[in-house]
Amino acid sequence: MNKFRNTLLACLCLTAIVATAQEKKERWLDPNVNRVNVEPSRANFFAYESQQLAKAWDKTASKLYMSAEGKWKFNFVKDHDKRPVDFYKVGYDDSKWVEFNVPAIFEVNGYGDATYKNVGYAWATQFESNPPFVEEKNNYTGSYRREFEIPETWKGEDIYFHVGSATSNLEVWINGKFVGYSEDSKVAAEFNVTKYLVPGKKNLVAMQVMRWCDGSYVEDQDFWRLTGIAREVYFYARPKKHIDDVFITPDLTNNYTDGTLKVNVTAPRAKGCEVKLSLCDPTGQEIKAVEGKVDSKGNFVETINVENPKKWTAETPNLYDLYITLSDGKEAKDIIEVIPQKVGFRKVEIKNSQLCVNGKPILIKGANRHEMDPDGGYVISVERMIQDIKIMKEHNLNAVRTCHYPDDPRWYELCDKYGLYVTAEANIESHGMGYGDKTLAKNPLYEQTHLERNDYNIKIYKNHPSIIVWSLGNEAGYGPNFEKAYDLVKAYDNSRPIHYEQAIWTKGGKTDIYCPMYYTYADCEKYCQGDDPRPLIQCEYAHAMGNSTGGFKKYWDLVRKYPKYQGGYIWDFVDQGLRTKNENGSIIFAYGGDFGRYPATDHNFNNNGFIRPDREPEPEASEIRHIYQDIWVTPINISKGELEIYNEYFFRDLSNVRLEWELLANGESIAKGNEDALNVKPQERRQISLKGFSVPDDAKDKELLLNINFRIKTVEPLLDVNYVIAHQQLPASQYKFPTVESLMPKATAEQPEIRTVKKSKKKDETAAPAEKVVKQEQLACLSLAAGHTTVTFNKSTGWIDYLDIDNAPAFKKGYSLVPDFWRAPTDNDYGASLQNHFAAWKNPQMDLKSFECKELGEAKQVIAKYDMPGVSAKLEMTYTLRPDGQLIVNQKLITDPNAKDKPQMFRYGMQLVMPRDFVNLEYYGRGPGENYIDRNNSEHIGIFRQLVENQYWGYVRPQESGNHTDVRWWRVLSPKGMGLEFYSNAPMECSSLNYLTSDLDDGPDKNKHQSHSGDLVQRPFTVVHISQRQFGLGCVNSWGAWPEPEYQMPYGDRDFTFVIKPLTSAE
Repeated sequence: MNKFRNTLLACLCLTAIVATAQEKKERWLDPNVNRVNVEPSRANFFAYESQQLAKAWDKTASKLYMSAEGKWKFNFVKDHDKRPVDFYKVGYDDSKWVEFNVPAIFEVNGYGDATYKNVGYAWATQFESNPPFVEEKNNYTGSYRREFEIPETWKGEDIYFHVGSATSNLEVWINGKFVGYSEDSKVAAEFNVTKYLVPGKKNLVAMQVMRWCDGSYVEDQDFWRLTGIAREVYFYARPKKHIDDVFITPDLTNNYTDGTLKVNVTAPRAKGCEVKLSLCDPTGQEIKAVEGKVDSKGNFVETINVENPKKWTAETPNLYDLYITLSDGKEAKDIIEVIPQKVGFRKVEIKNSQLCVNGKPILIKGANRHEMDPDGGYVISVERMIQDIKIMKEHNLNAVRTCHYPDDPRWYELCDKYGLYVTAEANIESHGMGYGDKTLAKNPLYEQTHLERNDYNIKIYKNHPSIIVWSLGNEAGYGPNFEKAYDLVKAYDNSRPIHYEQAIWTKGGKTDIYCPMYYTYADCEKYCQGDDPRPLIQCEYAHAMGNSTGGFKKYWDLVRKYPKYQGGYIWDFVDQGLRTKNENGSIIFAYGGDFGRYPATDHNFNNNGFIRPDREPEPEASEIRHIYQDIWVTPINISKGELEIYNEYFFRDLSNVRLEWELLANGESIAKGNEDALNVKPQERRQISLKGFSVPDDAKDKELLLNINFRIKTVEPLLDVNYVIAHQQLPASQYKFPTVESLMPKATAEQPEIRTVKKSKKKDETAAPAEKVVKQEQLACLSLAAGHTTVTFNKSTGWIDYLDIDNAPAFKKGYSLVPDFWRAPTDNDYGASLQNHFAAWKNPQMDLKSFECKELGEAKQVIAKYDMPGVSAKLEMTYTLRPDGQLIVNQKLITDPNAKDKPQMFRYGMQLVMPRDFVNLEYYGRGPGENYIDRNNSEHIGIFRQLVENQYWGYVRPQESGNHTDVRWWRVLSPKGMGLEFYSNAPMECSSLNYLTSDLDDGPDKNKHQSHSGDLVQRPFTVVHISQRQFGLGCVNSWGAWPEPEYQMPYGDRDFTFVIKPLTSAE
């Protein structure tokens, strides 16, 4: 502790000398004046007047608490120099002011424009950055006034005013007198206001908040730049004799079996008073009690030893209650105050190049989480926090990084309670100043800022067992200011490792964890094979912007291969879109650039979550949930139901988990069972044989798939009974696709019977033997008819313009069956400029060179050949109409190996459009959610029945959506069961949407206009994509990385065959 004090004093002395030498300036422009009359940071707690109230854990029930939230008188000005100057004075006329909630954010309540920037500052289009200078123009300023009657019973007590968060700064006056000033918008400011208040009477409280100040230069986080008061605001009273601070340090001894709690109580105003430490187990039973007195230096230090306590981990969040009672004597009436603290017995350390909790090398299955609400902005309710943790638990996350600032104290309490490992970050990011000579990490003017903000972070949140790593900040360069901050944190708390990403790029940089962001797979593997002793935990990875997270599994294949690669934090948890309405009254999620004129913006780059702003999981969340799961199955002898179960948990067995299995034959369920007793210990593998498992003889020639679900048997925190915490699909035999040869008609072959469909569940029925194919030709077109099918070719284009089933159109008029090489670019595609790299394939020129129809046995075949000069290729389309009415389509692309440009493509297949009546889907493939070639591990192969209108997922910004891989057959049907079935000689990728690709495509530069999925209007038809293959999604980053080579579509020859089969409604 002395080392910490000496470090801090030396640093503050230096900054004081610098400040003295400077010309006196406004507080909000002086980096050396960040807090005036603000109480020193301390652990987050509330001191109660009795043990009974302390045990209720509800400060609002205490007579020492008074809320200051609700309606205040409010004045807003756009420019700081136009603020009301004397508004804080008693008697000031505020009758024309509006009422405004506290807490609340200006911009989401109609005052000012919400601005989003990633790199750079909100003033980027207004003035050049020149720290610490900020302009008064557009420096929104809000002034608040409200009268409070302080309880008369508080007379003689110390009275404090608590403001949980104010962006970017806060000034406070009471009864016309200046109280204090605070910066650091993400930690609480507490003011001792005793001498300013008169208990029993009305007191005028005035506050003023500015949009920008000198501190804004270190608050350049990648999120909405908003203004106002967030978090709790209240008054509280404490006796003159009271405890200033409590520092609780847990540890484990005797091979991690027994526990200790070192309790350091600081109470300089209560020297000689009695202190009792009472430790109660989760049932409320006191198990340890220690008593003593505050010494002459104002300290009380004791260690509580507990034999084999229940340990705290994210898997087993066992908490004990510690009550710290300050008294003037031994009787209950002598109690001065009681401070409750939740404590957990756990030990964090790095050993053998691994981050360990309680001696075990854990895996970090994490995400970064900004505090952002679609309606409240920075104002987050406790209910929203619990919802976020519930979503994390449902998706198998065990860790969260508080990006890039300290969160509301209640968030850490919830992480303690429900079990999440926390990397707790200080409120420092100066990305906009770069990482070179101008970085604030090297600027002496901002040394104090770096030190203070780290000091606040560790002092306030130190007692939370969920915090296992301190983070010095984010994307703020590296230099002496961070080196001193590291020393400061280490001197104060040596029980946790420290992480700072920018330090890894400097030899000898001070960080205990090697914590890069957006390392590639190759980078990760190279590091793991090297000799750096630090564990690898990516502070940001798997950029989840829009339709993303392709290749996520590959990261975790490496994590599970290399011991010192322990996971990371996905960027990021939730999209930051603000919920609003467009001009047509439709709900959209707004992003950067949607508000104001000429705003500084990085557009929709603040929507990188795998959870939508309204907390609906994005399709990619399913993949994350699956890859992060903690129970895995390996087939031993699947034909006999013999499996190996691996419990990846480190601290819990599978006694509360039930295994359910289901055997599918060609997508249909043929057997089910369950295993209730899974006696698998943490990190253990165990073989089991499924009871009652067998494969019927009549199913052995079908595709057999074994689905495994692991469900919880009894309620767990935030998870309901029967919730599926892990799942897997194991193939037992392969699907038998038809060969191309078997599809093609033979001159002497007996023709098969036509199948009809009634609704979606009727068994196959037979029709009369098919007739031969009938040809009709005119100057403009050529028609072929067989069975229930008629196809009509446009002889000038070579495309099929019409396909009719029993004379009813199955193609929408005006839309032909045409090649499909394009998709609406995803955010990752745009980041890598793939929309430009692949542009030749968007609307390639296709010049018809020949068109012929010929006999093929009893079938007829149309062949259309095209030149494609824009891509140096030729395309040959072959359509074979069989007598049974099934149309075989062959799409053959022949490329030039000597072509100068060889662009890749997004998709290879065909597109058609069906009329509005075709609203239903049935398919045998991966589902139920959309999936892609590099993001389909979570979606099982099966038969699914869905609606076309639900296929498009509402990403914040329109893009590719609705794809399904490993499709065996795909049907688009009317409510009566009429429609088309598509199948091939190999797995396909298919989708059916109520949008054309052009509806979802934002063009070469998506940032030239603002578009939102909420702006889309569904088309009155169904667009069907039948593809051999689609380009992968990728996830390494969203600003240049491509999917892995195996998921790309390089320039080259391609040959795709599929069948269009008419389905008639049964008579």
